Amino acid sequence: ALRLSYLRSGGHDPAILDQLLHLQLEATVLEKGTAGRRRGRRMAPEAPPAVPAEPPGTGTHGLDAALLAVELENRRLEDELLALKVRRERRADAGSRAAQRHTEDLARLQAEVGMLRCHAEQTRPWLHPSVFPHLVAPPLPP
Repeated sequence: ALRLSYLRSGGHDPAILDQLLHLQLEATVLEKGTAGRRRGRRMAPEAPPAVPAEPPGTGTHGLDAALLAVELENRRLEDELLALKVRRERRADAGSRAAQRHTEDLARLQAEVGMLRCHAEQTRPWLHPSVFPHLVAPPLPP
């Protein structure tokens, strides 16, 4: 839950993700160990185990550890995929927001240009051609 929260809030530091993965592995090992001890006590509190304890890394314990390692790697990869998806969605959202802002800016500028043209046409002095003085060219030399 902590790792997912970190990823969803935009975290992507590989060192922190490795630490969170390591903590999850430790917690899972501790939970399995505690659950196994509790089950053993409930079933036969005073009886010793019928099967001798296996050294770490052999038999079913080795398989459990390998399975746990594969499961944790799968979770790490899923978290990495989730982080990539979140980043892609944020980029897409940022791109669409930027495009929307550009469209709004363009519309605002076009409206402003239209208002300026209208204002310029209203304030420009319109003189009829009869009011303009006729320019007379100087006489040509003989």
